[in-house]
Amino acid sequence: MFRRFGGPFYPLREVERLRREMNRLAAELPSSGRVNMAAGYPAINVWTNEDGAIISAELPGVKPDDIDISVVNDTLTLKGQRNRDECGEEARFHRRERGCGGFTRSFQLPFQVEPGKVEATFDKGVLEITLPRAEADKPRKITIKAG
Repeated sequence: MFRRFGGPFYPLREVERLRREMNRLAAELPSSGRVNMAAGYPAINVWTNEDGAIISAELPGVKPDDIDISVVNDTLTLKGQRNRDECGEEARFHRRERGCGGFTRSFQLPFQVEPGKVEATFDKGVLEITLPRAEADKPRKITIKAG
């Protein structure tokens, strides 16, 4: 047993005291009201085949005008903004789990795409992006000439 300032020193008691103090400090931090988005927001699925790719992204509560899609070479970037729900000045949140704020996700595809032919549709909170594969990047069948 260690002695500190003439009295007994119990390490586990000090660890517990430190834990309580950290919890107290964390509880006193001001809340900005903003809930951070998860690193993988929005949730996406990507399908590919020889002709191109389809990306499907879940964006509930986001308006199509608040979404920006760009394609450079083999990289698609999806940027947007989900605004906070407004319930009036008198309303106070009882529970808040849905995040708000800006988001950006970039995806490197396994091939070049034709940026002029990319199409996007938005229905019931799901964004679907069709990315046609560039002709120069499509696999070609090579015929073998017999000699």
